[in-house]
Amino acid sequence: MNRLQTSHVQARHDAGRGVGLETGNGRLRWVRVCAALATGAGLLLAPAWALDLRQAYEAAEQNDASIRASRAAADATREKLPQAQAQRLPNVAFNAGFNRNNLRTSTTGLTGPISYTNHYSSNNQVLQLRQPIYRPYVSALVDQAKALVDEANATLERDEQSLVVRVSEAYFDALLARAQLDLIAAQKAAYATQLAAAEKGFKAGSGVRTDVDEAQARVDMSRAQELEAEQNVDFTRRRLAVLVGKPVDAIADLDVDRFKPTLPVPERVEDWIAQAEDASPQLRALRAQLESARMEIEKAKAGHKPTLDAVAGWSRQDSDSVTSVNNVYNQKFIGLQLSVPLYAGGYVNSTVRQAVADSERAREALEAARLELGTRVHEQYRAMTEGVLRIAALEQAVRSAQQAVQSSRMSFAAGVRTTVDVLNAEQQQTITLRDLAQARYLYLLSRIRLQSLAGYDRWSSIDQVNAWLIR
Repeated sequence: MNRLQTSHVQARHDAGRGVGLETGNGRLRWVRVCAALATGAGLLLAPAWALDLRQAYEAAEQNDASIRASRAAADATREKLPQAQAQRLPNVAFNAGFNRNNLRTSTTGLTGPISYTNHYSSNNQVLQLRQPIYRPYVSALVDQAKALVDEANATLERDEQSLVVRVSEAYFDALLARAQLDLIAAQKAAYATQLAAAEKGFKAGSGVRTDVDEAQARVDMSRAQELEAEQNVDFTRRRLAVLVGKPVDAIADLDVDRFKPTLPVPERVEDWIAQAEDASPQLRALRAQLESARMEIEKAKAGHKPTLDAVAGWSRQDSDSVTSVNNVYNQKFIGLQLSVPLYAGGYVNSTVRQAVADSERAREALEAARLELGTRVHEQYRAMTEGVLRIAALEQAVRSAQQAVQSSRMSFAAGVRTTVDVLNAEQQQTITLRDLAQARYLYLLSRIRLQSLAGYDRWSSIDQVNAWLIR
């Protein structure tokens, strides 16, 4: 038993699951079997909702908690740039103070101790402006903030691309689960018909008990498989509902008449890898991390460099000290302030070495991600390319399997074949139909994953696939 996961679209099935398709003019048409499933008390109380792939992604963009968290993280990181730029701008500060003083003075005179008390108020006001002129640390900090903003934007885009893949996986998982249930329901009906025919033949003396038992076993097996398929439908609908934030009742199916799988464009995998290395949001985020690490080195080196500020101010002091009671001083000043670091005990050298090591780590992480991205692009390219050939081969296999079923039934009617032969032919047809549905969904997912890795516009990728769904 398999299930659609992140790397492969697989059907939950056993080898004996049933047929839910009928053919006409050499084309396959789905036999839809309605499956009204309860999705839990919470979903039952809420209104049901039918949607296609684009609608599912639009809803997930608004309701998925992880993408909302990514947006909030990006907004928080973007604030680092104005914070860094603010350190280049003038800083104006005003300080004021007021005190009530009680001064008691004691001394010794010719006639003995003398003391007196003086009560007075004192206050001061200081207004100061500081304009940075040369601060290497601030320059590196601004450049680093720009790199961090680029990283945040690229990370958000990567998460949005990831959401496209997650929604598509959940969507096609739900479609495959429903198709599986349809196949089993139709196959169960076929088995039941075969069982009735076997029982009738046995009672008439033209059949054998083995045919009845074999048909009954297939009917019982299909009932158990139907229960499992219903659980899978419920599970996949729930998973999709969690992403879109609403209960899901019906989803648009693939229109197999309009669905025409095509080879990747451009045709060369090297072109896809080059496109991914240039536009992949993951690599853009890592390049921004590398630039941020390089600016961290410049910040550390700034610990050895002087700083220069322009300062201007005004101050007023009224009875500010015991020697200036009842005196008021007004002072205005403007000038330059130079600060030169001399010795910090080796701290600056240590931070430089640390920053260099972090930069090397970021560089190697970028290279590892680049190589790993090329492997993933190649994997999805092969899956998409081979998917075209596999779908064509399975469509032919379905036609052959259908012909084998018809021939087995005719031979059974002529007494040449047994009931077991007919049941086996129908089972093989089911397996082929299941594999065909699985191959189609795998192709669509591989297409979306490949374009996501290459940094393609996510809405365009969604619309291309959505155009193949039944309106």
